Formats: sequence, structure tokens, C-alpha cells
Amino acid sequence: MMGSGDPWPPSQVLLNVGGKKYATTVDTLTQREPESMLAAMFSGRHTVSTDDETGMIFIDRDGKHFRHILNWLRDGVIPTLQDSESQELLREAEYYQLLGLVDNINTSLNKRKDNDGSVAELTRTEIIKCIQSDKVRFRGVNLSGLDLSKLDLSFVDFSYACIRKTNFSRANLQKAKFGDAEAEDSVFHDAILRECELIGANLHGALLDRANLQSANLQDACLTECSLYEADLRSAHLQSAKLTGANLKGANLEGANLKGAKLNSANLQGANLQRAYLREVDLRDSKLDGAKLGGANLLGAIR
Repeated sequence: MMGSGDPWPPSQVLLNVGGKKYATTVDTLTQREPESMLAAMFSGRHTVSTDDETGMIFIDRDGKHFRHILNWLRDGVIPTLQDSESQELLREAEYYQLLGLVDNINTSLNKRKDNDGSVAELTRTEIIKCIQSDKVRFRGVNLSGLDLSKLDLSFVDFSYACIRKTNFSRANLQKAKFGDAEAEDSVFHDAILRECELIGANLHGALLDRANLQSANLQDACLTECSLYEADLRSAHLQSAKLTGANLKGANLEGANLKGAKLNSANLQGANLQRAYLREVDLRDSKLDGAKLGGANLLGAIR
């Protein structure tokens, strides 16, 4: 075991990355990206454990793309991969904090991406750097087509931003602001949107399956043709929201305020609408098979 502060010996380094074995040198791991996690591991500032029998250092990551990581550190080149594999390599580069490699992968992906002529003003890497600040605002910024999945974007202000076809899946967006944002066809699968402000946001065609929207404010938002399958909308504010043609199958709307909302032609099969406020709601042609309406206020609802 190398102790903290000990210089790493100038010899071959043996790595076991998720079961795949690699051999490299300290210079390779530290010189090209000196601010990376890998460089920090072998800087002598941290304790690094080796296997007593093999002399290997174990890294608990998928080793599939680590050879590309080493080739980048050795030669500064990125491989030509399919988009899906490039995304996998991007995740690994972000984990190891190899910002130079991250920038190059994003540049390559953006060249291939057809996002209807809408060019994002920032890259994912720039977003990651920005969210380290105490107060983050992207008001009115064009972030269309970016992959912002799995990031911690809680409390970030996206008001008036253009975020069409942006990927927020599995992101933490608790208490984020999306007032009047243009978010058509964006993806929020499994995202945390608790207590979010989405007043007047355009979410037409957005995918919010299994998203947590508990206590979110969606007043006057446009959610037409939106998918909210099994989404959690307990105590959400949806007054006058447009949900025509939305898929709310299995969604939890218990205690939600939907006064004056347009739910015509919506799929509410198996949805939980218990104690929901449904006064003056337009439910024409909506599917309510198996929906729970116990204690719901349906006064003046159009059916």
C-alpha cells in the first residue's frame, strides 16, 4: 500500500478495471490530464491499495472502454465509435474527470447530431463546470439537444430557456425553475422534479415516464401529447394545464390541483386521482378505466 504523500515509483503500473487488466506507466496516467482523478491517484497525495499477490490496483468501473482512455492519455486521440458507445466512453471520461477527452467526445457527437438546426450554446462539460457555482442560471439560454442526464441540476434556473429535445433523464431537478421554457420533446424519464416551477412551460410531446413531480407547479403548462406514465404528481399544481392527449396511465395524482385543466382524450387508466381537485376539468373522451376517484372534487367537470 502506498501511503499519502509518497511519490509513486517510476515503474510499470498494473491496473484491474472491472476485471480487465491493463499495464501502463505513471507518466501516461498523469501528464496529459494533470487535473484528472487518475492523475490525482498517482500524485502521491492519496493512498492507493495494491493486491498483495498480483500487485494490481483495482478500479471498480466497466473496463470495456478503458483502453480508449489509455490511448487518449498516450496519444491524444479518440476512437471512431457508434453514438451509443461514444456515450458510454463519455460516462467513463466524466468519471475519471478527463475534461479534455470529454470535450473531444462532445465535439465529435455534436458534429454528427441532427438537432433540427438548433445549436446549443453550451456543452455538457460547460454545464458541469457551471453547476459547481452556488447560483446557476440558464435563463433564456439555448440548450436544445444536449445530454444532461444524471446530473445534479437542483435549484438551477432554466426559465425562458430553449431546451427542445434535451435529455434530462435521471437528473436531479428538484426545485429547478422552468417557467415559460420551451421544452418540446425533451426527455425527463425517472427525473426528480419535486417542487419544480414549470409555470407556462411548453412540454408538448415531452417524455416524463416515472418522473417525480410531487408538489411541482405546472400551472398553465402545455403537456399535450406528453407521456407521464406512472409519474408521481401527488399534490402537484396543474391549474389550467393543457393535457390533451397526454398519457397518464398509472400516474399518481392524489391530492393534485387540476382545476380547469384540459384532460380531454387523455389516458388516465389506472391513475390515482383520489382527493384530487378536478373542478371544471375537461375530461371528454378521456380513458378512466380503473382510475381511483375517491374523494375527488368533480364539480363542474366536463365528461
